[in-house]
Amino acid sequence: VAFSKEASLGQSSHQGTVLAVETINAAGGVLGKKLELITEDTQSKAGESGTAVRKLISRDKVVAILGEVASSRSLEGAPICQNAKVPMITPASTNPKVTEIGNYIFRVCFIDPFQGPVMARFAIETLKAKRLGLMVSSSSAYSVGLAKYFKEAVIASGGTIAAEQKYQEGDKDFKAQLTAIRAAGVDAIFNPGYYNEGALMVKQARDLGITVPMFGADSWEAEALIELGGKAIEGAYLCSHYSPQDPSPRVQNFVAAYKQRWGDGFAPDSNASLGYDSVLVLADAIKRAGVADRAKIRDALAATKNFPAVTGTITIDEKRDASKSAVIITVKDGKFKFVQSMTP
Repeated sequence: VAFSKEASLGQSSHQGTVLAVETINAAGGVLGKKLELITEDTQSKAGESGTAVRKLISRDKVVAILGEVASSRSLEGAPICQNAKVPMITPASTNPKVTEIGNYIFRVCFIDPFQGPVMARFAIETLKAKRLGLMVSSSSAYSVGLAKYFKEAVIASGGTIAAEQKYQEGDKDFKAQLTAIRAAGVDAIFNPGYYNEGALMVKQARDLGITVPMFGADSWEAEALIELGGKAIEGAYLCSHYSPQDPSPRVQNFVAAYKQRWGDGFAPDSNASLGYDSVLVLADAIKRAGVADRAKIRDALAATKNFPAVTGTITIDEKRDASKSAVIITVKDGKFKFVQSMTP
C-alpha cells in the first residue's frame, strides 16, 4: 500500500511505514488479517507516480495507497486514486492542492498555509528578523506554495520581504542569487525547498561571508542535509512535524523500535514518523470500518478524531487535512536538536 521517494525523504518514510506494518502484524494484524505492503519506487520522476498508482490499483487491487512524500508527486497520483475511489493518505505532502483533488485524498501532516505562518512567526519573534530574504524553487509546487504563505504572514506581521530570488530543483550554484539577497541587507534567509539545494545554498552563503540566520521548512529534514552541509549547516533552523527528543512515551517507544529495526544510527526523522503514522491512521480506519472496503475505509478516515499518533494528536478536518502543531529544530554538533513547539 505504499510508494515514495525524494531519495532520502522517501527512504526514511518507507522505513517508518515498514516498521508500522510489521508492528501491527506482530500484534495480530487488522480484523484478523495481516497487512500486506506493496511498494513502488517513483524515483522522484514526473510521470512515474501515475504509473505506480495505476499498477497498485489495477494489478495489485490495493485497498488504500500510502504516499507520496513530495507534493508534486502526490498531485500526479491523487487524481487516479480519486477516479478509482481508492483512499490515499500522503504522509508528508504539505501543498493544500493535494487534498483538494477529492474526498478520497487525505494527509497526516500539517499543510503549507499552516507551516508558512509558523516560519514567519519564528523569523519575526524568535530570530527578531524584520527584513527577510527568500530563495524559492520555481519548479516545485511545494516551494512556490509555501513561499506565498510565508510572504503573506511576514507582511501581515509588519516584516518585509527585502529580496526574493528563484532557482530550479537540481541547480548547484546559488552564488548570484545569494549575492543579490546580501545586497538587500536582510536579517535572515528562508528557503522553502528541498534539503539537497538547501544544504548547498547555506554552504555557498557562508562561503560568501553571509552570516545571517538561514532556515528551511520540513523538507530540509533529512540526514543528507547535515552530510551535504557539513560545518556550514550548524545553527541552521527548520520546521518539523515532530522531534525524536520529545519525552512523550509514544515518541520514545517509536524511536527505540525504529533504531532496533533499522540499526542504531540516526534517530528517525519526521518522514519516518509520518510514514509510521500514515499506517496507524489507516489501520485504525480499517478497524472502525469493520471491513476492508474502500468506500467504508474512506468514511472512517474522514471521521478520525483525536488519534494518538507519534507526530501528535491527529484530527482529520473537513478538508481531509490533519490538524496538529509544528516544532522548530536546529542543527547542533551535527545533529537535529529540538528548539520549540509552534502554532501560527
